[in-house]
Amino acid sequence: MDHGPVTQQPVERPTSATATAEGAGASHRAPRTATPRTARLRIPTGWPLLAVLAVQTVLSLRLVGADTAFEDEAEYLWAGHLEWAHVLHGTPLPQFSSYFSGAPVIYPPIGALADSVGGLTAARILSLAFMLGATVALWATAGRLFGRRTAFFAAALFAVSGPTLHLGAFATYDAMSVFLVTLAAWLVVRPGERRDATVWMIAAGVALALADATAYTYALFDLVVLLLALVTAFPKPGGRFAAIRPLTILAVGGVLVLAALLLGGSRYYHGIEHTTIFRTAGSDSPFTVLARSWSWTGVIVIAAICGAVYSWVRRPGRAQTWLLTLMAGAALLVPAEQASLRTTASLNKHVDLGIWFAAIAAGYAVDRLIAAAPAGNTRAVTRGACVIALCFPVVLGASQSWAFSTSWPNSTAFTAILGPLVDHSTGRLLVEDPSLAEYYLPAGSQWMRWSSTRNIVSPSGGPTGGPSDAAGIVGAGNAGTFAMYIQEGYFSLVALNFADTTSLDHSLAADLNRNPHYQKIQILPYGPGPAGPAVGEYVIWQYEPQP
Repeated sequence: MDHGPVTQQPVERPTSATATAEGAGASHRAPRTATPRTARLRIPTGWPLLAVLAVQTVLSLRLVGADTAFEDEAEYLWAGHLEWAHVLHGTPLPQFSSYFSGAPVIYPPIGALADSVGGLTAARILSLAFMLGATVALWATAGRLFGRRTAFFAAALFAVSGPTLHLGAFATYDAMSVFLVTLAAWLVVRPGERRDATVWMIAAGVALALADATAYTYALFDLVVLLLALVTAFPKPGGRFAAIRPLTILAVGGVLVLAALLLGGSRYYHGIEHTTIFRTAGSDSPFTVLARSWSWTGVIVIAAICGAVYSWVRRPGRAQTWLLTLMAGAALLVPAEQASLRTTASLNKHVDLGIWFAAIAAGYAVDRLIAAAPAGNTRAVTRGACVIALCFPVVLGASQSWAFSTSWPNSTAFTAILGPLVDHSTGRLLVEDPSLAEYYLPAGSQWMRWSSTRNIVSPSGGPTGGPSDAAGIVGAGNAGTFAMYIQEGYFSLVALNFADTTSLDHSLAADLNRNPHYQKIQILPYGPGPAGPAVGEYVIWQYEPQP
């Protein structure tokens, strides 16, 4: 990636999006030829980026062992191990593509490799590597557009935000997809005023298509990248050269995505429709969604809006102004979408990519504040004050990320008790949320044994008794179908926690208690994580055939 011009090289012309800016970045770009070589050696140009990455690394690493695996982490890592078993040994697979919100053949196998090396810790550190890559991409992009001072403050604000720190210690596909989108954004900015940017746009199209396949949700930001490619080509090279850039990305990405869908087949269509396009609405109010988003992104969004407003006042209608407006507006995409769906599910992860774009405009606002101070000691004091002011987002981000990473029940006690019961049984298992047990227990590789309260796995491995289309993939299963299987003694062990599918759980508990073959053998308290939620309990029934 381009980390901005180095001191040993001649001065590069600013990119076209900032060529008309009123001194954007110029105030802090000292003439390089006049700088003594000894001074250049004393002050490495990349040290501010290294400092930002060091803080981000430390704050994310403290979260790596904060709690046991979250259900999504366990699900994707478990799926990755099964994908490798399928490739190496030809073992059958569940229909992951029909209900995963990302292609199961991309992140899960990569995460499983890390898990094989160092367990959940290594898988979470892999996510940290992706998020560090996103910070480097932000530094390079902002530096290319507005200079190093903007790059520093943009990268710092993004790196210490709560969602960023959380994703750096969370073993799901989100971090990988965020990195790929940010890589595509840097690729579209890099050509600057060059007329021929075909190679860069092709690379951006490939990165964007891979990001979309990794996690379907982040396709929401494709339009932002396409507009970024267009706006940064004005005023130069402008015209048809500018129009060709987003069209090239769209053509390359479209062909790759279409080819992948044709190769994947109908199950991928089903998965995309039910997890992304026709996602089932939740029960949260739009106000709740927007309020939570604001609590996590408000500092950066306010600064980003200030940067855009400043540019509108000083240079209305110029390419730079439209660019800053686009960057600030990107932070509103996910909150608006999830408010329309009335759900806060995964909101603290999905808002992070919007933070990345908004941080560019926020960094520009800080840069203009410093540039407005008189040159000399006053400007130096202003710059120092802005650096010290970063302590507030650091403390806020550290607090928020800890709450994010410790907000689910600790599963240690549950898996410790369930493990021996599963090992001494060869029958089929019904667990409300089986992903944790499947990931932590050796019997998890025998996936045909495991059913959830959302779907029953048949003896052939096919699904049955799942939720209706109106309920979506996370809806409860059909109570009548479950009652029939319980009556037949299909499950040797049943474990319910009356949390996610509460109404169905009470119906199943009544069916189990009426069946003389099922005996309640354990009532197991579980939770809470270091930050909650309230303690609950798993109730375990065992099938005992009577003579």
